[in-house]
Amino acid sequence: MLDQDLKTQLAAYLEKLQQPIELVASLDDSDAARELDALLADIAALSPMISRAAGNDPRTPSFLIRRTGSDVQVGFAAIPLGHEFTSLVLALLQVGGHPVRIDAALAAQVRALPGDYAFETYMSLHCQSCPDTIQALNAMSVLNPRIKHVAIDGALFQAEVEAREILSVPTIYLNGQPFDAGRMSIEQIVARLDTGAAARAAAALHDVAPYDVLVVGGGPAGAAAAIYAARKGIRTGLLAERFGGQVLDTMAIENFPSVEYTEGPKLAASLEAHVRSYGVELVTSQRAKALQPAAAEGGMVGIELDSGATLRAKTVVLAPGARWRQTGVPGEAEYRNKGVTYCPHCDGPLFKGKRVAVIGGGNSGVEAAIDLAGIVEHVTLLEFDGRLRADEVLQRKLYSLPNASVHVNAQTTEFVGDGSKLQALRYTDRGTGASHQVEVAGVFVQIGLLPNSEWLQGAVQLSPRGEIVIDDRGHTDLHGVFAAGDATTEPYKQIVVAMGAGSTAALSAFDFLIRHSTPADAPAANAA
Repeated sequence: MLDQDLKTQLAAYLEKLQQPIELVASLDDSDAARELDALLADIAALSPMISRAAGNDPRTPSFLIRRTGSDVQVGFAAIPLGHEFTSLVLALLQVGGHPVRIDAALAAQVRALPGDYAFETYMSLHCQSCPDTIQALNAMSVLNPRIKHVAIDGALFQAEVEAREILSVPTIYLNGQPFDAGRMSIEQIVARLDTGAAARAAAALHDVAPYDVLVVGGGPAGAAAAIYAARKGIRTGLLAERFGGQVLDTMAIENFPSVEYTEGPKLAASLEAHVRSYGVELVTSQRAKALQPAAAEGGMVGIELDSGATLRAKTVVLAPGARWRQTGVPGEAEYRNKGVTYCPHCDGPLFKGKRVAVIGGGNSGVEAAIDLAGIVEHVTLLEFDGRLRADEVLQRKLYSLPNASVHVNAQTTEFVGDGSKLQALRYTDRGTGASHQVEVAGVFVQIGLLPNSEWLQGAVQLSPRGEIVIDDRGHTDLHGVFAAGDATTEPYKQIVVAMGAGSTAALSAFDFLIRHSTPADAPAANAA
C-alpha cells in the first residue's frame, strides 16, 4: 500500500510514539475496505507500539486510532492519503502521546470545555482546505476525550453525502446537526463552543502595549512585512483572522522562483513558521473592524476589532488581501455551499458523475474546467467577454476535452434551485439576447478577487475598485499607515509580488519610525 520511501519516513515519525496505540478497523468486503486493511497493516508493521483490532462501527470501511487502555481516540471513515496523509500521521503521533503543539492557554481551554461533543467532518482527499479542520478537531479530541471526531471521505460515502445534501467541504456536524462549513482553526472552533471566549480575548487585548509596527493580514504580503519589520529589532505584531490568507485556497503553485512546485497550505505553514521564528506577536482569530488614524503627528494608529478591543501602533501595514469575487446575481447567496462553490479542488469530487458549470474564462476558470472534466459527466464554461482570457495552452487543452463546452458572451443571470440545492444556471447570450438554461448540480465561480477593504471606507483613500491606493514605497494617504498585497492598487496579484510589496512596506515603516520618532524612542539605525 505504502511505497518503501514513505514507509521509511513514517517509521521515523513513529519512533516518537510514547504510549501504545491500536488501530480498530471496521471493514466490509468492498475494494475500499481491502485497500484500508492494507494501509493499516503497513502502519502496524512499522512500530511495536501499534497493534490492530476489529471494530463494529456501522460506517464501513472506517477505523479508530485509540490510545490503549484509555478513551483517547481519533476516527477516520476514509483512506487518509493525499492531502489527509499528514492528518493521519499527526493523529497517530498525538494519540500515541506526542504533545499537541498549540498555545498552553488554548489547550487548557479545550480541556475545560463542558459537555460531550461528537463531531463529524465531511472532507475530500483532494481538498487543501480540509486538513486544517481535520487536524484541529483531531487535536481537540486528543486533549479532551469527551470530544469525539471522525473524518469522513465524501467520495467514499456518497449516499451519506447526498442524504445530508452536502455540496461543499469541509462540512462539520456536531451531535448530528450542522455546525459549520469551511476551514476552521482550533481557535475558531473553541470560540464557537466557549461563548465567553471572545469577551476574555478582548479583555486580554486591552492590555497589549502599542507596537512599533502592526501588520494587518496574514497572507504573503503580511508575512513578508512582519519578517522584514521584526528583523529590524522593533516590536512587531501581526493581526489575522486566519494565517495564510488566499494562499490557503490555492492548490498548485508553479511560478514561485526557486520552487518548481508547492501547494498553498504548505507555503502558508512555512510562512507562519518563519514569522514565528522572529518573535512576531501573532493575534489570530480576530477581525479588524475599523482603522483609527493617529490624532496628531507622533500619535498612535488604532485598529479596532470586532471583539471590541483596539490595538495601537506607531505604524501600521495594511495587508488584508482579497477573497473570491461573487457574481451578485439572484440565487448565488441562497445556494452558496448548496451547489454554488468557489473551490473546484475542494468540492469537485462531490460532483462526480454530475453536470456542472464554471463561470470565468481566465486561467483560474479554464484550469477549473479542465480539472473538473476528469471527474464530472460534463462541464460547461461561461465567459462574459467575447473570448477566453486564459493562456493559449490552457485553452487548447479545454477545447480538446470531449465532455466540456464553452460559451463566450455569456452573462449569468440567475442560479436556479428548489430551495435546498442548486438545479440550474441561466445566462443570456450578449450577442443575440437569447436566454438559456443549463441543468447543473454545481457551479464553480472563478471570476477573480475582491479586496477585503470595506472596513477601511472613509479611513484611507480607496480606488473605484475598492483597492487601497499606495505609492511606489507602499505609503497610503495616512500618516504612518502603509499597505501591500492584493488589496492595494498594485496591478499584479501574484504571491511573489505581494511578498516584495510587503517587504517594501515594512522597510518604509521602519524608515518612517527613524524619521518621526524622538531620539529616545527611535529604533537603532544599525539594526540588522
